[in-house]
Amino acid sequence: MPNQATFGGGCFWCTEAIFNRVAGVKKVISGYAGGQTQNPDYRSVCSGTTGHAECCQIDFDPAVTSYDALLTIFLDTHDPTALNRQGNDVGTQYRSVIFTHDGEQESLARQKIQEWQKRYTKPIVTEVQPLTVFYPAEAYHQNYYALHPDEGYCRYVIAPKIEKLEKVLTERSG
Repeated sequence: MPNQATFGGGCFWCTEAIFNRVAGVKKVISGYAGGQTQNPDYRSVCSGTTGHAECCQIDFDPAVTSYDALLTIFLDTHDPTALNRQGNDVGTQYRSVIFTHDGEQESLARQKIQEWQKRYTKPIVTEVQPLTVFYPAEAYHQNYYALHPDEGYCRYVIAPKIEKLEKVLTERSG
C-alpha cells in the first residue's frame, strides 16, 4: 500500500490544517482531483464546472500512523453525511470523497465507511473513487492556516475543527 492518502472533506484549508497536526504525517498538499478538466485552477474549480473536489494529498510514515488511522481522522473531522457541502462551503467541489491509491486503500475505505454508518441516522455520502490525477493548488493555498491564523475563516471555521481533532486524539490516547 502506498504511503499516501488523498481526501476531500470540504475546504482544503481545513483538511490541510488538520492533517498537518497528525503525528506521522510528513507533508500535506492542497489541490484538486476527481474532475475532467486538466490543470484546473481555483477559480474554475469554484465555478463547479470542472468536476474536481478540493482535497489534500497526505504523505505519511506508516511506522508512525496508519492509513486506517488517517481514515478515522478524516471521518471524525467533517460531516460525511453532508452532500456537496461542509458548513457554509457549498458545491460539488466541497464533497466528501476518499481518492484511493490502490485496491487495498479502496477496500479499507469502504469497510471504514460501512463501520461508521452505524454512528449516523443519515446515510454517509462520502464517495470512494480511484485517484487518477492530483493537481496541486496554487501556492497561496498551501499551508494557509499556518500562514493566516488570525483571518476570520481560519479563526471561526478551521480552529474549531482543530480543537475537535485534538479532543478526539486526547480521548483516544487517554
